[in-house]
Amino acid sequence: MILGIPKEIKVLEARVSLTPAGAQALVEAGHQVLVESMAGDGSGFPDAEYEAAGATVMDDVDALWAKAEMIVKVKEPQAVEIARARPGQTIFTYFHFAADRELTEGLLASGAHCFAYETLEVGRTLPLLTPMSEVAGRMAVQEGAKALQAPQGGRGVLLGGLPGVAPANVMILGGGIVGTHAAWMASGLGAQVTILDLDLERMRYLEEVMPANVTTVFSTRQAIRERLPHVDLLIGAVLIPGARAPKLVLREDLALMADRSVIVDVAVDQGGCIETCKPTTHENPTYVIDGVVHYCVANMPGAVPRTSTFGLTNATLPYVLKLASLGPKAAVLGNPQLATAANTLAGRLTNKPVAQAFDMTWETPESVAATL
Repeated sequence: MILGIPKEIKVLEARVSLTPAGAQALVEAGHQVLVESMAGDGSGFPDAEYEAAGATVMDDVDALWAKAEMIVKVKEPQAVEIARARPGQTIFTYFHFAADRELTEGLLASGAHCFAYETLEVGRTLPLLTPMSEVAGRMAVQEGAKALQAPQGGRGVLLGGLPGVAPANVMILGGGIVGTHAAWMASGLGAQVTILDLDLERMRYLEEVMPANVTTVFSTRQAIRERLPHVDLLIGAVLIPGARAPKLVLREDLALMADRSVIVDVAVDQGGCIETCKPTTHENPTYVIDGVVHYCVANMPGAVPRTSTFGLTNATLPYVLKLASLGPKAAVLGNPQLATAANTLAGRLTNKPVAQAFDMTWETPESVAATL
């Protein structure tokens, strides 16, 4: 199969979907790999390394899209990329369709086969989402700590406090991968951390592995509102695979929060779990509503592209190899894991949570694949 690796064009997105080592693995498996010139520069991979790995470097991105049977990306296609997609072409990337109706309708109209990293399931895990969730969870604390600084508009609070000065209070909504890594980072810096979740088994696990300055609380609306007045940093880390995130903190709840406290909503790429969340960029990451600083960058791992690109390729490469070898039809019919990643096939929606988000009709991936 001919695979295309275009340069990411989302604002300040410097990740690339494949390392040179990943390109070499695909070439050795008998595939042709086309890489847009300078696609890897932001992650520290010059064109020469891809050429040494056996890939073909191309200056013309339109020609790359036109020639490639399968496009492998990091972020969802932007408008100009949706226009390049064509019927029968496979696209493998993070889509987060449930947060963007225009994206969903655009790619359905293209007729491309869209396989989403974030919905690929193995058992109860999401292995292609995990590495970027780990990065985002850790970055949520770094960025939240920065936003709390007075020059950034925050309260002027140091997460770990000082001898004789209380540490910051950090509340994390969700105890999954993002929440766990955020808790490790925040607690390691000395903050007082509270994780709210609905899964009792998960909370028992967290109680066992977390340090003493991390507490778990069963999540209810009352529990959230009771704690908001004491929170310096609120981190939204809720995930329902493939679906829009539920709104756990409403606009009216901001009145309970301290002036210039900070919200970091990692769930922004799935619509956000804070009602006042709206996507921002690394260029302009924050805004203020009702005296509360909001950090809602939709591609947080893009700020650390080299680390993120290694982590992403480590996770995605085995599935890129399988999808390239099988093709979309055989992948859906013969590989249950890749079937869970199929969100659209030949202009037909094959993901139930996305259909529910937009009140659309959907079909199972297997039923659609059988007609391809």
